[in-house]
Amino acid sequence: MIRSELQGAVRVLTLERPEVLNAFNTEQFELLAKTLLAADADSSTKVVVLTGAGRAFSAGADLAENRPPPEDLEYGFQGCIDILVDFRKPLILAINGVGVGIGATICGLADMVYMAESARLRCPFSALGLTAEACSTYTFPRLMGPQGAADFLLGAGWLSAAQCKASGLALEIFPHEGFLERVMQEAQNLAGLPLASLLQTKKLLMAPHVEAMKAANVAENEALLGLRGGPANTEAVTAFREKREPDFSDSDILRDNSR
Repeated sequence: MIRSELQGAVRVLTLERPEVLNAFNTEQFELLAKTLLAADADSSTKVVVLTGAGRAFSAGADLAENRPPPEDLEYGFQGCIDILVDFRKPLILAINGVGVGIGATICGLADMVYMAESARLRCPFSALGLTAEACSTYTFPRLMGPQGAADFLLGAGWLSAAQCKASGLALEIFPHEGFLERVMQEAQNLAGLPLASLLQTKKLLMAPHVEAMKAANVAENEALLGLRGGPANTEAVTAFREKREPDFSDSDILRDNSR
């Protein structure tokens, strides 16, 4: 579920699956895609803020989901990412708590990222036998530098809010108490400016990168498809469900299965 509220000219979208730390299942990606399209077309919306309900921003993909996507799927994960790339209006992330997987890589698709001082991010793809997604193999080197992006995307470790700001992933850090109110001050200031200027400036900022980001989205999803269900990914998901540490020492897992 995603709650959508218009506050002045700022539309606040809140990921509302707090019982699973706002993890994304197929329906949530579909709903986010449709909600963004509606906000983009809504003349009363000038700025969008995306945040999470409860103590997390988003725990990433819902690993508990074990069913095929519905037949009437219109956008799915890849389509949702393309919509984020094409989103014409300023998009602000208010990262109120932990962000894992897509809850971290989405930082590269936003115009501004604000984090609560207690928030932290992780890209656990290698630890899941998978690879990076959401255009992060393109956006993160631009934001963090090549070595910072490599360390974050390959190493599967955590970054604190302070580290995210220092690395270029976050613009500013605010105290946890009153966090969303502080982000809304920034969003309302932006929404007080002429929409035509906001749209044109974002278009110019994005123009050199849109095609490269969409190409990265396709390539990453093809790579994910090749790794998903492989020996390493199977062991990682099994270990998650059995609440144990994964064992990647098997020869089939150590072999390069990415080609």
